[in-house]
Amino acid sequence: MKTLCVIQHVEAEYLGLLEDHFEGRNIRFRYYRPFTPGASIPVSAEGFAGLVLLGAGPKGIVSGSLVPSLGAELRLTREYLAHGLPVIGIGLGTCILATAAGGGAEEAPLRFALDQAKRIVPDALNRHLPPSFPVASYMRDRAVLPSDAKVLAVGHGDEPAVFQLRDNCFGFAGHPGIKSAMIEDLIMEFDEAPENAAETLSDMRLAQGQIAAALAAIMVGLVEVTHLMAPA
Repeated sequence: MKTLCVIQHVEAEYLGLLEDHFEGRNIRFRYYRPFTPGASIPVSAEGFAGLVLLGAGPKGIVSGSLVPSLGAELRLTREYLAHGLPVIGIGLGTCILATAAGGGAEEAPLRFALDQAKRIVPDALNRHLPPSFPVASYMRDRAVLPSDAKVLAVGHGDEPAVFQLRDNCFGFAGHPGIKSAMIEDLIMEFDEAPENAAETLSDMRLAQGQIAAALAAIMVGLVEVTHLMAPA
């Protein structure tokens, strides 16, 4: 049984619906919460099969209130990349992944958006990435992709919704396993909230079933291409 290292940046953002998919495949995960007093993150990839970098609500890596563990996370992410291990970035996690891989991040305001992504690479995720699927994103800043990144799906304005680095690392601008309760908690946890949050949250509740259905297909492909169920 393999174990994922999961870096959680704020209380409200966790794996969400992804938890059930990992558990159903006997893939374990261990959360690290550097935002809690006295907590830290691993200094190496030893003992883990992959890394998940979660979103951070209103926190950023180049603007706003910055993620305080950024330096340590970049070093850890680079170690996973150096060892050829899979890394999955979600929300602000895409900025951390892109920066560690030689790209970067640019300032962008805090926003909460529900978009319809379009797949542009037919064989993405071993052909399991749906042709069209809803993407709910709640984040600040924006990833600047390294030159070797491959954009798999785009959203509004052709912004990357899903991208791939190397053979087994992926970035999701929106949380593919998001729950409406996570957004509710983010809005309550922090003083700063995006404009039109209530309206977007209402729309997201209506799309929750479609988000879950898309995730079921995405997880099949993601587990295949990252080899997380292959023998160690």
